[in-house]
Amino acid sequence: MSSLNEEQEPLPQEQPQRKDISRRQFLAYTLGGATAFMGAGAILPMIRFAVDPILHKKGEGDFIKVAETSKITDVPQEFTFELPQQDGWYASTAMLTAWIRKDESGQIYALSPVCKHLGCTVGWNNDKAFPDEYHCPCHGARYTKLGKNLAVAPKPLDQYTTKIDGGWVYLGDIVPNTEAKKEA
Repeated sequence: MSSLNEEQEPLPQEQPQRKDISRRQFLAYTLGGATAFMGAGAILPMIRFAVDPILHKKGEGDFIKVAETSKITDVPQEFTFELPQQDGWYASTAMLTAWIRKDESGQIYALSPVCKHLGCTVGWNNDKAFPDEYHCPCHGARYTKLGKNLAVAPKPLDQYTTKIDGGWVYLGDIVPNTEAKKEA
């Protein structure tokens, strides 16, 4: 008596035509793909938020209308103006001050009131011992009418770029003082 297995013909070995994946591999690929998709959905907005300020075009050289040219005299006058700012994601308005005057030829220029010694605010003619000078009340720095440093401060006062248009004085960026060198 022969066994049943001996009578049967051997099963032909199937050669796989395509690459089969097991159920375990299928589940691993599906769960991995779904996890990567959900992770990208959470991380991509964070990356976009972090690099957004870099992607914005930087505005440069905007001028702010500050004062009428008819009000400018040869004595420095203090003018306060607002400057809209964008610091990263935070939009704000800064209050800035400038000392504006015109010289004998009628040229108008504006000085920054920030002392070059330690950053205090200078005032015009506020020290009676040194008339017709800018004076810093913090450490006694003094400047001439053109902003040239006389005492304590290592550099002259910075100046604003100015533009005259339609009878108004517009102030732009703060740049190193070029007028003080003419005084030397």
